[in-house]
Amino acid sequence: MSESNDQQRQQAIETLSQTDPIVKLLQQVKLGRMKPTDAGLQVVTESWLGTYRQVILGFPPAGKHTLKRLDPDPRLEVLIQAGVVANDHPAVVSLRQAFQQAQGGAGPQAGSSA
Repeated sequence: MSESNDQQRQQAIETLSQTDPIVKLLQQVKLGRMKPTDAGLQVVTESWLGTYRQVILGFPPAGKHTLKRLDPDPRLEVLIQAGVVANDHPAVVSLRQAFQQAQGGAGPQAGSSA
């Protein structure tokens, strides 16, 4: 079973890595070749956040331990600090809620509806 969890985690990491804006695009922002608000960067980032959310939601309940290794917060913080997205951006909020829900299995937070 551990092998299955490792395979799930590896597949998830590969999926997220393929479209990760941090690796190449954020470097362009740091070098001043691209602005954090550039439309292309925004589209790529929002698409990646959506993919990340789908990966998180696709984990079965038995994969919770493996899921912890895919915590989006460190990567979100990099994007937030670079000014690419805001902490309250709908895709950021949605991804964090999906991760919390998948971790705790508690369902949507009070006061929010999907």
